[in-house]
Amino acid sequence: MILPGKHLTPQRALIGVGADILSQLDCPRDVSELWDRVRSVRAGQMATALTYDWFILALTFLFTIQAIDEVDGLLQPASRAS
Repeated sequence: MILPGKHLTPQRALIGVGADILSQLDCPRDVSELWDRVRSVRAGQMATALTYDWFILALTFLFTIQAIDEVDGLLQPASRAS
């Protein structure tokens, strides 16, 4: 589910969906805008159809591994303070 495998393509694995999400976070975005952008990019790439449930699972995964932050209702890449 997280990593691709024999029965799960990289485009469907949470790590692949997470990569698509992170590529669209060039500036802080709300969930709805991010959902629309990721769907449109994946549709242009002829990738596997993405459901909203799988999108939310990928967001949860990214938040869990501290790759994204939520600030004032907007999602953004996590800040890496040294």
